[in-house]
Amino acid sequence: MPTSTALVLGGGGARAAYQLGVLKALVQFYPRNHGIPFKIICGTSAGAINGTSIATHASCFHLGVRKLEWVWRHIETRKVYRASIPGVLRHLGKMALRGLQNDAVNTDAGSLLDNDPLRHLLNQLIDFKRIDRNITHGALTALSIDTSCYDRSRSETFFQASSDIENWTRARRSGERRRLNTEHLLASSAIPLVFPSIKLEQGYYGDGSVHQLAPLSSPIHLGAKKLMVINLDSPNRLLPTRQAHHPKTATIAGHLLDTIFSDTLNSDLERLERINNTLSLIPESGKTKLELKPIETLVIKPSEDLTQIAARYYDDMPFAIRTLLAFIGIDKHSDSSIVSYLLFEKSYTSTLIELGYQDAMCQIDEIKAFFGIEGGRGSVCVRDKPTATVSR
Repeated sequence: MPTSTALVLGGGGARAAYQLGVLKALVQFYPRNHGIPFKIICGTSAGAINGTSIATHASCFHLGVRKLEWVWRHIETRKVYRASIPGVLRHLGKMALRGLQNDAVNTDAGSLLDNDPLRHLLNQLIDFKRIDRNITHGALTALSIDTSCYDRSRSETFFQASSDIENWTRARRSGERRRLNTEHLLASSAIPLVFPSIKLEQGYYGDGSVHQLAPLSSPIHLGAKKLMVINLDSPNRLLPTRQAHHPKTATIAGHLLDTIFSDTLNSDLERLERINNTLSLIPESGKTKLELKPIETLVIKPSEDLTQIAARYYDDMPFAIRTLLAFIGIDKHSDSSIVSYLLFEKSYTSTLIELGYQDAMCQIDEIKAFFGIEGGRGSVCVRDKPTATVSR
């Protein structure tokens, strides 16, 4: 049933272009006027932006994917954060001055980069009024955006949904009904230290991955029984068993970003699989008493290391940003994944779209089975090793 199927989009900055490639492979098996095949959409960070854009076109899957693809194929760093030499210097000067002033005088959030251009891009890209309209007409059941509340050190999910879905509260995480807007997306995508935190109501919020202990909690609370998860975690790289020197600060920072965006999602998927295996051993009467239900999942991950792909397009990054990164020890040869998150250039994002498409086509038979799609072409794969993993 599409009403109980959720699309879960993890965070990852510019890496999120990969998600569009997967959706592009899926959409070709539906008629041009067909609605989205997942009525619940849950996103974190850049995945929240992708998810919200798709949700506003819930009544026409093809149109939603086509418009989002156009954005990612024409993206430029300057449309996400200030990348010119004057813009970078002005922002860094402002941050330096802020450090010398009393907090009561200057209340602006500190950050390495100024992402105000992203606010303008989102205002142009997304018509939030369409979300309620799609929910009312049944094209969409729920849309959720995960954020991290710095004031309360907890994960908070803001959602718009049909009236029968209630708020929830668990240990250090909660879900609250809200009318979503650009500020929620900016908060969810505010990578710690890189982009400024956002004030929502009485609290300050940042990237939804920071305090995200249970990334799969939101879709399940919203009523999902099947989850399609597009994870942006790269394959494990084979590194030397002995390092010649201590890891550089840039390398450690890259590991921290990988941990924030991927590790908790991978852990939650493992936990879900264990619960499903345990439930399969329990009689139906026992499952009712436990108030637990098996959740079918389909997980698609990149088959190639996105850090290495980003290194190929490093020179496409604006000069001011390359210079700024050089000050903290990052260049095209660095063993750091930071560039793969910040490289919002169409050469890189278009490559990720194609990779996502090919990865999905390598498992298209499993994807079609998951969504109950009949007919159409079978697997079209150009690799020997498949990408997607399916857990049922």
